[in-house]
Amino acid sequence: MRKSSNEMDLNDVALFVQVVRAGSFAEAGRRLGMPPSTASRRVQLLEAALGARLMQRTTRRLVLTDAGRNFFTESADQIDALLRMADQISDESTEVTGRVRIAAPVDFFNWFPAEAVSRFIAQYPRVRLEFELNDARIDLLGEGIDIAMRNGDRDPSLFARKLGTSHQTLVASPAYLAAHGTPAQLQDLGGHHCITSPSRGGPRTTWRLSDAENSAIAVEVDGPFQANTASAQLAGAIAGLGIALLPAALSAPHLAAGQLKEVLPDYTSGSIGVHFVYHSRRQLPRAVSAFIDFAADAINELGLMRIEKPRARLPSKH
Repeated sequence: MRKSSNEMDLNDVALFVQVVRAGSFAEAGRRLGMPPSTASRRVQLLEAALGARLMQRTTRRLVLTDAGRNFFTESADQIDALLRMADQISDESTEVTGRVRIAAPVDFFNWFPAEAVSRFIAQYPRVRLEFELNDARIDLLGEGIDIAMRNGDRDPSLFARKLGTSHQTLVASPAYLAAHGTPAQLQDLGGHHCITSPSRGGPRTTWRLSDAENSAIAVEVDGPFQANTASAQLAGAIAGLGIALLPAALSAPHLAAGQLKEVLPDYTSGSIGVHFVYHSRRQLPRAVSAFIDFAADAINELGLMRIEKPRARLPSKH
Protein backbone atom coordinates (compact mmCIF):
# COMPACT_ATOMS: atom_id res chain seq x y z
CA MET A 1 0.00 0.00 0.00
CA ARG A 2 1.36 3.39 -0.98
CA LYS A 3 2.30 5.69 1.88
CA SER A 4 1.61 9.40 1.91
CA SER A 5 4.49 11.63 0.87
CA ASN A 6 3.93 13.34 4.24
CA GLU A 7 5.43 10.17 5.80
CA MET A 8 8.63 10.67 3.80
CA ASP A 9 11.74 10.63 6.02
CA LEU A 10 14.17 13.47 5.23
CA ASN A 11 17.00 11.22 6.37
CA ASP A 12 16.06 8.83 3.57
CA VAL A 13 16.04 11.72 1.10
CA ALA A 14 19.54 12.69 2.25
CA LEU A 15 20.62 9.06 1.90
CA PHE A 16 19.18 8.90 -1.63
CA VAL A 17 21.23 11.98 -2.58
CA GLN A 18 24.38 10.37 -1.17
CA VAL A 19 23.71 7.10 -3.04
CA VAL A 20 23.33 8.97 -6.35
CA ARG A 21 26.55 10.90 -5.80
CA ALA A 22 28.42 7.78 -4.72
CA GLY A 23 27.18 5.78 -7.71
CA SER A 24 26.37 2.62 -5.74
CA PHE A 25 24.90 1.42 -2.46
CA ALA A 26 28.23 -0.16 -1.55
CA GLU A 27 30.17 3.10 -1.92
CA ALA A 28 27.44 5.12 -0.17
CA GLY A 29 27.41 2.61 2.68
CA ARG A 30 31.20 2.83 2.97
CA ARG A 31 31.09 6.62 3.18
CA LEU A 32 28.23 6.66 5.68
CA GLY A 33 29.31 3.65 7.75
CA MET A 34 26.23 1.50 7.12
CA PRO A 35 25.63 -1.84 5.35
CA PRO A 36 24.70 -1.48 1.66
CA SER A 37 21.58 -3.56 2.32
CA THR A 38 20.41 -0.97 4.86
CA ALA A 39 20.97 1.86 2.37
CA SER A 40 19.03 -0.06 -0.30
CA ARG A 41 16.14 -0.79 2.08
CA ARG A 42 15.85 2.85 3.12
CA VAL A 43 15.76 4.03 -0.50
CA GLN A 44 13.01 1.47 -1.11
CA LEU A 45 11.07 2.99 1.80
CA LEU A 46 11.50 6.41 0.18
CA GLU A 47 10.22 5.06 -3.13
CA ALA A 48 7.22 3.57 -1.34
CA ALA A 49 6.47 6.92 0.32
CA LEU A 50 6.68 8.69 -3.04
CA GLY A 51 4.87 5.98 -4.98
CA ALA A 52 7.50 6.04 -7.71
CA ARG A 53 10.61 4.10 -8.70
CA LEU A 54 13.64 6.40 -8.38
CA MET A 55 16.38 4.15 -9.72
CA GLN A 56 16.91 0.93 -11.63
CA ARG A 57 19.32 -1.41 -9.86
CA THR A 58 21.65 -3.38 -12.14
CA THR A 59 24.66 -5.54 -11.38
CA ARG A 60 27.11 -2.87 -12.58
CA ARG A 61 25.61 0.52 -11.71
CA LEU A 62 22.59 2.46 -10.59
CA VAL A 63 20.54 4.19 -13.30
CA LEU A 64 18.13 6.94 -12.32
CA THR A 65 14.62 6.89 -13.72
CA ASP A 66 13.14 10.16 -15.01
CA ALA A 67 11.38 10.52 -11.66
CA GLY A 68 14.63 9.84 -9.84
CA ARG A 69 16.58 12.37 -11.87
CA ASN A 70 13.92 15.05 -11.26
CA PHE A 71 13.74 14.23 -7.56
CA PHE A 72 17.54 14.40 -7.21
CA THR A 73 17.70 17.73 -9.06
CA GLU A 74 15.02 19.27 -6.83
CA SER A 75 16.17 17.79 -3.52
CA ALA A 76 19.99 17.73 -3.64
CA ASP A 77 20.49 21.47 -3.18
CA GLN A 78 17.93 21.61 -0.37
CA ILE A 79 19.56 18.71 1.46
CA ASP A 80 22.96 20.38 1.01
CA ALA A 81 21.55 23.63 2.40
CA LEU A 82 20.14 21.86 5.46
CA LEU A 83 23.43 20.08 6.10
CA ARG A 84 25.39 23.31 5.77
CA MET A 85 23.03 25.07 8.16
CA ALA A 86 23.37 22.25 10.67
CA ASP A 87 27.15 22.46 10.29
CA GLN A 88 27.09 26.22 10.88
CA ILE A 89 24.91 25.90 13.98
CA SER A 90 27.05 23.16 15.48
CA ASP A 91 30.52 23.76 16.82
CA GLU A 92 32.22 21.33 14.45
CA SER A 93 35.53 21.79 12.67
CA THR A 94 35.60 24.19 9.74
CA GLU A 95 38.23 22.08 7.94
CA VAL A 96 37.44 21.48 4.26
CA THR A 97 36.94 17.76 3.66
CA GLY A 98 35.43 15.37 1.13
CA ARG A 99 35.91 13.82 -2.29
CA VAL A 100 35.83 15.95 -5.44
CA ARG A 101 35.40 14.17 -8.78
CA ILE A 102 36.56 16.30 -11.71
CA ALA A 103 36.03 15.62 -15.40
CA ALA A 104 38.59 17.34 -17.63
CA PRO A 105 39.98 16.98 -21.16
CA VAL A 106 42.54 14.24 -21.81
CA ASP A 107 45.24 16.90 -22.25
CA PHE A 108 44.49 18.71 -18.98
CA PHE A 109 47.74 17.72 -17.25
CA ASN A 110 49.78 18.56 -20.34
CA TRP A 111 49.26 22.24 -19.50
CA PHE A 112 47.91 22.31 -15.93
CA PRO A 113 50.90 21.48 -13.69
CA ALA A 114 50.56 18.48 -11.39
CA GLU A 115 52.62 20.51 -8.91
CA ALA A 116 49.59 22.76 -8.48
CA VAL A 117 47.51 19.75 -7.44
CA SER A 118 50.22 18.89 -4.93
CA ARG A 119 49.95 22.39 -3.44
CA PHE A 120 46.17 22.07 -3.22
CA ILE A 121 46.38 18.74 -1.38
CA ALA A 122 48.98 20.18 0.99
CA GLN A 123 46.59 23.05 1.74
CA TYR A 124 43.53 20.78 2.06
CA PRO A 125 44.89 17.40 3.24
CA ARG A 126 41.42 15.98 3.92
CA VAL A 127 40.18 16.56 0.36
CA ARG A 128 40.51 13.73 -2.15
CA LEU A 129 40.70 14.71 -5.82
CA GLU A 130 39.65 12.20 -8.48
CA PHE A 131 40.19 13.17 -12.13
CA GLU A 132 38.28 11.58 -14.99
CA LEU A 133 40.17 12.58 -18.16
CA ASN A 134 38.01 12.26 -21.24
CA ASP A 135 37.41 14.44 -24.30
CA ALA A 136 33.81 13.22 -24.50
CA ARG A 137 31.08 15.18 -22.73
CA ILE A 138 30.49 13.04 -19.66
CA ASP A 139 27.07 12.81 -18.01
CA LEU A 140 27.86 14.43 -14.66
CA LEU A 141 24.98 12.86 -12.80
CA GLY A 142 25.33 9.42 -14.36
CA GLU A 143 29.09 9.27 -13.75
CA GLY A 144 29.05 10.84 -10.28
CA ILE A 145 31.05 13.91 -11.38
CA ASP A 146 31.03 17.01 -9.17
CA ILE A 147 32.45 19.47 -11.71
CA ALA A 148 33.63 19.31 -15.32
CA MET A 149 35.87 21.61 -17.33
CA ARG A 150 34.39 22.32 -20.72
CA ASN A 151 35.34 24.51 -23.67
CA GLY A 152 32.92 26.24 -25.99
CA ASP A 153 29.21 26.82 -25.61
CA ARG A 154 27.58 26.27 -22.23
CA ASP A 155 25.16 23.41 -21.66
CA PRO A 156 21.89 25.15 -20.70
CA SER A 157 20.96 22.25 -18.39
CA LEU A 158 24.02 22.90 -16.17
CA PHE A 159 25.22 25.77 -14.04
CA ALA A 160 28.61 27.22 -14.84
CA ARG A 161 31.49 29.27 -13.50
CA LYS A 162 33.31 30.92 -16.39
CA LEU A 163 37.06 30.69 -15.92
CA GLY A 164 37.98 32.80 -18.92
CA THR A 165 38.71 32.37 -22.59
CA SER A 166 41.30 30.47 -24.59
CA HIS A 167 42.18 30.14 -28.27
CA GLN A 168 44.08 27.94 -30.69
CA THR A 169 47.13 28.93 -32.72
CA LEU A 170 49.07 27.41 -35.59
CA VAL A 171 52.44 25.90 -34.63
CA ALA A 172 55.17 23.75 -36.17
CA SER A 173 58.66 22.58 -35.26
CA PRO A 174 61.72 24.50 -36.50
CA ALA A 175 62.84 21.30 -38.29
CA TYR A 176 59.57 21.05 -40.23
CA LEU A 177 59.69 24.70 -41.27
CA ALA A 178 63.34 24.39 -42.32
CA ALA A 179 62.50 21.40 -44.51
CA HIS A 180 59.17 22.57 -45.98
CA GLY A 181 59.24 26.35 -45.70
CA THR A 182 57.07 28.74 -43.69
CA PRO A 183 53.58 29.56 -45.02
CA ALA A 184 53.30 33.22 -46.02
CA GLN A 185 49.52 33.29 -46.27
CA LEU A 186 46.61 31.19 -45.09
CA GLN A 187 46.01 29.56 -48.47
CA ASP A 188 49.55 28.14 -48.35
CA LEU A 189 48.41 25.68 -45.66
CA GLY A 190 46.74 23.60 -48.38
CA GLY A 191 50.17 22.65 -49.68
CA HIS A 192 51.63 21.71 -46.30
CA HIS A 193 51.44 18.67 -44.06
CA CYS A 194 48.86 19.61 -41.43
CA ILE A 195 48.14 17.62 -38.30
CA THR A 196 44.41 17.19 -37.74
CA SER A 197 41.84 15.02 -36.02
CA PRO A 198 40.64 11.99 -38.01
CA SER A 199 37.89 13.07 -40.40
CA ARG A 200 34.95 10.83 -41.25
CA GLY A 201 33.77 13.16 -43.99
CA GLY A 202 36.78 12.71 -46.28
CA PRO A 203 40.55 12.99 -46.34
CA ARG A 204 40.66 16.77 -45.90
CA THR A 205 39.75 18.80 -42.81
CA THR A 206 38.41 22.35 -42.68
CA TRP A 207 40.08 24.76 -40.25
CA ARG A 208 38.02 27.87 -39.44
CA LEU A 209 40.24 30.73 -38.37
CA SER A 210 39.90 34.45 -37.66
CA ASP A 211 42.27 37.24 -38.61
CA ALA A 212 43.15 40.39 -36.66
CA GLU A 213 39.89 42.03 -37.81
CA ASN A 214 37.96 38.98 -36.56
CA SER A 215 36.98 38.01 -40.09
CA ALA A 216 36.27 34.29 -40.30
CA ILE A 217 38.16 32.35 -42.98
CA ALA A 218 37.94 28.63 -43.79
CA VAL A 219 40.82 26.64 -45.26
CA GLU A 220 40.98 22.97 -46.21
CA VAL A 221 44.05 21.08 -44.99
CA ASP A 222 45.40 17.54 -45.04
CA GLY A 223 48.45 15.60 -43.95
CA PRO A 224 49.87 12.13 -43.36
CA PHE A 225 49.42 12.21 -39.57
CA GLN A 226 46.07 12.48 -37.74
CA ALA A 227 45.26 11.94 -34.06
CA ASN A 228 42.16 12.33 -31.93
CA THR A 229 43.74 14.13 -28.93
CA ALA A 230 45.53 17.45 -28.75
CA SER A 231 48.43 15.91 -26.82
CA ALA A 232 49.08 13.43 -29.65
CA GLN A 233 48.88 16.25 -32.20
CA LEU A 234 51.34 18.23 -30.06
CA ALA A 235 53.76 15.30 -30.02
CA GLY A 236 53.45 15.06 -33.79
CA ALA A 237 54.17 18.76 -34.25
CA ILE A 238 57.24 18.60 -32.00
CA ALA A 239 58.44 15.56 -33.99
CA GLY A 240 58.25 17.59 -37.22
CA LEU A 241 55.23 15.84 -38.75
CA GLY A 242 53.51 19.05 -39.77
CA ILE A 243 51.62 22.18 -38.77
CA ALA A 244 49.08 21.81 -35.96
CA LEU A 245 46.24 23.99 -34.66
CA LEU A 246 46.59 23.64 -30.88
CA PRO A 247 45.24 25.29 -27.72
CA ALA A 248 47.53 28.13 -26.66
CA ALA A 249 47.70 26.71 -23.13
CA LEU A 250 49.07 23.44 -24.49
CA SER A 251 51.65 24.82 -26.90
CA ALA A 252 52.92 27.80 -24.84
CA PRO A 253 55.67 25.99 -22.87
CA HIS A 254 56.98 24.36 -26.05
CA LEU A 255 57.07 27.70 -27.83
CA ALA A 256 59.05 29.14 -24.92
CA ALA A 257 61.47 26.19 -25.05
CA GLY A 258 62.04 26.61 -28.79
CA GLN A 259 60.53 23.22 -29.68
CA LEU A 260 57.77 24.93 -31.67
CA LYS A 261 57.33 28.16 -33.60
CA GLU A 262 54.16 30.08 -34.35
CA VAL A 263 52.93 29.93 -37.92
CA LEU A 264 50.79 32.74 -39.37
CA PRO A 265 50.40 34.35 -35.91
CA ASP A 266 47.71 36.76 -37.16
CA TYR A 267 45.30 33.83 -37.45
CA THR A 268 43.72 32.01 -34.49
CA SER A 269 40.62 29.97 -33.78
CA GLY A 270 39.05 32.95 -32.01
CA SER A 271 38.05 33.12 -28.34
CA ILE A 272 36.67 29.95 -26.77
CA GLY A 273 34.94 30.17 -23.38
CA VAL A 274 36.26 27.85 -20.67
CA HIS A 275 33.90 26.87 -17.84
CA PHE A 276 33.58 24.70 -14.80
CA VAL A 277 30.06 23.21 -14.99
CA TYR A 278 28.08 21.52 -12.22
CA HIS A 279 24.53 20.57 -11.21
CA SER A 280 24.15 22.48 -7.95
CA ARG A 281 22.10 25.63 -8.29
CA ARG A 282 23.08 27.13 -4.98
CA GLN A 283 26.20 27.14 -2.86
CA LEU A 284 28.67 24.43 -3.83
CA PRO A 285 30.15 22.04 -1.25
CA ARG A 286 33.18 23.64 0.33
CA ALA A 287 35.66 21.15 -1.11
CA VAL A 288 34.34 21.79 -4.64
CA SER A 289 34.44 25.56 -4.16
CA ALA A 290 37.97 25.32 -2.78
CA PHE A 291 39.17 23.43 -5.86
CA ILE A 292 37.45 25.79 -8.30
CA ASP A 293 39.06 28.82 -6.66
CA PHE A 294 42.46 27.15 -6.49
CA ALA A 295 42.37 25.97 -10.13
CA ALA A 296 41.21 29.40 -11.33
CA ASP A 297 44.12 31.06 -9.52
CA ALA A 298 46.61 28.52 -10.92
CA ILE A 299 45.35 29.06 -14.48
CA ASN A 300 45.59 32.82 -13.97
CA GLU A 301 49.21 32.46 -12.77
CA LEU A 302 50.03 30.60 -16.01
CA GLY A 303 48.78 33.63 -17.94
CA LEU A 304 47.00 31.49 -20.52
CA MET A 305 43.48 32.82 -20.17
CA ARG A 306 41.64 35.68 -18.57
CA ILE A 307 40.05 34.71 -15.25
CA GLU A 308 36.60 36.05 -14.55
CA LYS A 309 35.82 37.97 -11.35
CA PRO A 310 34.40 37.97 -8.76
CA ARG A 311 35.63 34.72 -7.28
CA ALA A 312 33.32 32.22 -5.60
CA ARG A 313 34.45 32.08 -1.95
CA LEU A 314 34.09 29.50 0.76
CA PRO A 315 31.35 30.13 3.35
CA SER A 316 32.71 31.59 6.55
CA LYS A 317 31.86 30.60 10.09
CA HIS A 318 31.62 32.90 13.05
